[in-house]
Amino acid sequence: MSQHQSINYVLFDGKVRQQLLPLTFTRPLADMRVGIFTIREKWERYIGHSFSSLTVSYLQELFPLRLQKDNVFINGSVLPNPQLVQQIKHLQPMQAIADGDVLIALRGESKYPGLLHTASGEVRLITADFKQLPPVCPYQKINHLWDIFLLNGMAIQHDFDLLTRHRTSQPINDTNRVVNPQAVFIEPGATVQGAFLNASQGPIYIGAHAEVMEGSTIRGPFALCEHATVKMGTRIYGGTTVGPYSKVGGEVSNSVIFGYSNKAHDGYLGNSILGEWCNLGAGTNNSNLKNNYSRVSIWNYAEGKMTDTGQQFCGLIMGDHSKCSINTMFNTGTVVGVGANIFGADFPPKFIPSFSWGGAAGFVTYQFNQFLQTAAAVYHRRGKTLSDAGIALLKTLFDKGRNNEL
Repeated sequence: MSQHQSINYVLFDGKVRQQLLPLTFTRPLADMRVGIFTIREKWERYIGHSFSSLTVSYLQELFPLRLQKDNVFINGSVLPNPQLVQQIKHLQPMQAIADGDVLIALRGESKYPGLLHTASGEVRLITADFKQLPPVCPYQKINHLWDIFLLNGMAIQHDFDLLTRHRTSQPINDTNRVVNPQAVFIEPGATVQGAFLNASQGPIYIGAHAEVMEGSTIRGPFALCEHATVKMGTRIYGGTTVGPYSKVGGEVSNSVIFGYSNKAHDGYLGNSILGEWCNLGAGTNNSNLKNNYSRVSIWNYAEGKMTDTGQQFCGLIMGDHSKCSINTMFNTGTVVGVGANIFGADFPPKFIPSFSWGGAAGFVTYQFNQFLQTAAAVYHRRGKTLSDAGIALLKTLFDKGRNNEL
């Protein structure tokens, strides 16, 4: 067995996990989607090895930690690139790669005392006895929620290059109009008919068994992941990812949909992120620019208050399993937690806690059994079953919210 094959790889949640709530309430940091792949999928493709997770304790049943004698721990908020991957592959035991106070990777034995420490929702790796090396190249890292859509166009390009190298796209149906066809890649089983595909500003990737319906206009960089659907007459601007088994319609710009979520009807979604199992009712719109063109502030879970993003454009951030009714209007920089159900006229608040039920007129707690019935029905429509471990995770979050621990 080669040295590389004998090494165990782990992605750890860095100190920025709290900054990435509500998306990291339900997943390790590395399981966020940026570009075509999740961060975990990127590292696994580059390294050629599966990874386990070092994350908060309540997530460990769904995302178990696997340790061996020789382990390489990699920061789950860092996006891989070829130079950084090679540096990590050449790490020796008791060596770490660090950029100031940012630990990027380290190699050590699981028996090393004090190597792992989990407290207050943060995972720390103790590096005092490690020889620290600087990174050999610039790298990209997710530090804030808005970094996900800001970096998405670049990440689509990098993932596109990684996925399509030495491969040939399926033929592009002649019912489509295409600009720069060499930057369009269609996987087997995908259907694209009667669409306008403009890849002059970035690649367009259509995943396996995905569908782009007629009349849609798409500008790259754009990724449509496996089994996802672009509905008839949809307008999509660059820097947008539609995750697996999701559906989109209307107008979408520079947004990331993690997977299994629907924005299937008319309405605008811009500079936004939707987690998994979300649904936006027909006619839902979000604002991504304030009337006075000033910088957008959003709710920061770590600080318990609104904080300045430094961005002029920032739309809707929605955690897993949240839904809204038809004609919902989301203000600039709205943050919605996990499992919320939003309905009614007028703008709801800019921060909607997890498991909230209501709208602009006020909220009550979404009863967990009612929430679970809806979640089970949504899973059933996709041919899936919500696991006992998944239910336990959501119940943990519900109880933490009720006890003001979120």
